[in-house]
Amino acid sequence: MMYESIPLNNVIDVDHIYTIHYFEYRKDFHFSGESHDFWEFLCVDKGEVEVTASSDTHILRQNDIIFHQPNEFHNVKANGKIAPNLIVISFGCSSSLMDFFRHKILKVSEQERNLLSTIIREARLAFDGRLDNPYQQKLVLKDPLPVGSLQIIKQSLERMFLSLYRRYTRFSSPDMSREPNKSTTKNADHELYHRILAYMEQNITSNFTMDTLCHDTMLSSSKVERLFRTRHNCGPIHYFCMKKVELAKELIRSDDRNFTQISECLGYSSIHYFSRQFKKFTGMTPSEYASSIKGLSERRESSEDL
Repeated sequence: MMYESIPLNNVIDVDHIYTIHYFEYRKDFHFSGESHDFWEFLCVDKGEVEVTASSDTHILRQNDIIFHQPNEFHNVKANGKIAPNLIVISFGCSSSLMDFFRHKILKVSEQERNLLSTIIREARLAFDGRLDNPYQQKLVLKDPLPVGSLQIIKQSLERMFLSLYRRYTRFSSPDMSREPNKSTTKNADHELYHRILAYMEQNITSNFTMDTLCHDTMLSSSKVERLFRTRHNCGPIHYFCMKKVELAKELIRSDDRNFTQISECLGYSSIHYFSRQFKKFTGMTPSEYASSIKGLSERRESSEDL
């Protein structure tokens, strides 16, 4: 018996990365705009922004993603009410499949969000500097570079583009003409996980213990623990504390409350405990974070005035 190989072709090939950013902007942020000879996309992780692409203006909300083709002028500004979180990645790709993404605004799925999360995580491992620095125009590789980080970024981008293309072109084949055949257990786990997320969101300004969480959601502690370990590699209470800090960062960027008011609003027992928790998850105190965000914003404004 003779074995025959099948050559593996690439329908999309991302061959360069120019920038990878995860921005946490103030509610009054405004970027006057730019154009460049490579592709870029912006995805809204939280909040709402107004984006201009060429001469068209669009309102983008959570999970919306817009693609800017090479040499297309684009700018972005916050709505003045909500401090947005944005993922902005620019890259080189000459594959013909990219024609589909010209002038497109799409919505990312949970699977595609997970791929974006992988890209951001690997970028933090692979590159020096902060991902929220809008003035970093050159990525600097860490030494030593984690094995495979760049390949994971490349493959995650390509998988996300292929996933979006298939969903929005209603790609079908004998194997893909119907929804993937998921097991009942996976469907049930998905529903339970989102039930817990909804409970956390409803109680984000308070506190609860593992016992309270399990009692109120009618789930066992082992089940809850497994659901979060599988998805986030941490326990549910750790994840909840992390989400509280994320909301605290948003409130700081909104600039409507002082640190004591934010601490009280989010149910921390004291401003000192709030500060310790904030530094645990961000590496900065609330005041250091506020100064950092303000400094980047003011630096942007001063550079635009020149």
